[in-house]
Amino acid sequence: MTRTVALAVLLCGACSNLSGGSSGVPQFRVDPAWPKPLPEEAGVQLVVGQVAGIAVDERNGHVWITHRPSTLLPDEVDKAGKPVTHRCCKALPAVAEFDAQGNYVRGWGGPGAGYDWPKSEHGIMIDPEGNVWVGGNGNEDNQILKFTPDGKFLMQIGRAGKSEGSNSRTQLGRPAHMLLDPQASELYVADGYGNRRVVVFDAKTGAYKRHWGAYGGEPSDAPLPAYDPQAPLSKQFGNPVHCVRIANDRKVYVCDRANSRIQVFDTAGKFLEEFRVEPETRANGSTWDMVLSQDAAQKFMYVADGANGRIYILQRADGKRVGEFGRTGHMAGEFKWVHNMAIDRQGNLYASEVGFGRRIQKFSLAAPF
Repeated sequence: MTRTVALAVLLCGACSNLSGGSSGVPQFRVDPAWPKPLPEEAGVQLVVGQVAGIAVDERNGHVWITHRPSTLLPDEVDKAGKPVTHRCCKALPAVAEFDAQGNYVRGWGGPGAGYDWPKSEHGIMIDPEGNVWVGGNGNEDNQILKFTPDGKFLMQIGRAGKSEGSNSRTQLGRPAHMLLDPQASELYVADGYGNRRVVVFDAKTGAYKRHWGAYGGEPSDAPLPAYDPQAPLSKQFGNPVHCVRIANDRKVYVCDRANSRIQVFDTAGKFLEEFRVEPETRANGSTWDMVLSQDAAQKFMYVADGANGRIYILQRADGKRVGEFGRTGHMAGEFKWVHNMAIDRQGNLYASEVGFGRRIQKFSLAAPF
């Protein structure tokens, strides 16, 4: 097999399995040259740990990530976080920005005055003004932080320390993801790894506004049985409640990861419908993240399944799966615990990986729809 043919075969492994040109289903192709190699700092190679959040700044197409510097391996840094050799390695800052071409632009993050930096970074969002919001899923990471693009602290919602449960109006519970609704100036939080709810705050003041659990009901923190695909569907969200997204038509989509489903609400928390995704999945569940296609009608949902190493293409109208790409592995276009996704204005997808994946990948929209 020639090198050219081999590369074509590899790239096809990252494409949807349906023909987008005739079916109208979007097609994606992995970009193995994105991002560009990370630079050295004082002669020492920068590397990333588990990448637990990814977002696009819609103003300029830049891609932001948050990763976990503490998850570098013993053959990269010692117990003090110092390089094990004179060339390798040093952790990239916990919050990092890449331009649209994949060049590393800048990074910052970590403990500072006036705020509680999370013990385990998780989730990132860039608001329309370019401000950066981050969260955490450590045992006492019950807060969300807001910074300027250059890392100046602006606001904290919640606080590090003991959880107050899923019906608290002042405290979070290991929040997984957040999304700003500029139309209402509200911050929606998938809350999360500790709590079992969606909670909404005033985006400018951080004041509590409302919250809800599965099916729009009151969340409970009572113990739940392990997920059984043959059992009746749970009336509670499992842990984690892993993503929240708002469509152009104001529908709110929530990833109930452990229960392998996406529930849909209006902005007041009224339950509308739900879609099961790969429901036979146990362990870590199948609905790790979801983003909506960039056509005006947002016809498709793209769902990241970290447990099975796939990204599914679902029709938003009925949840029917019409395509998928990826598989478990470490090659370009494959995934090891694909954890988060982002989408740019051109419809290109970006995926981050935790566990031993520890990377970000770009999937270019290859066939319009």
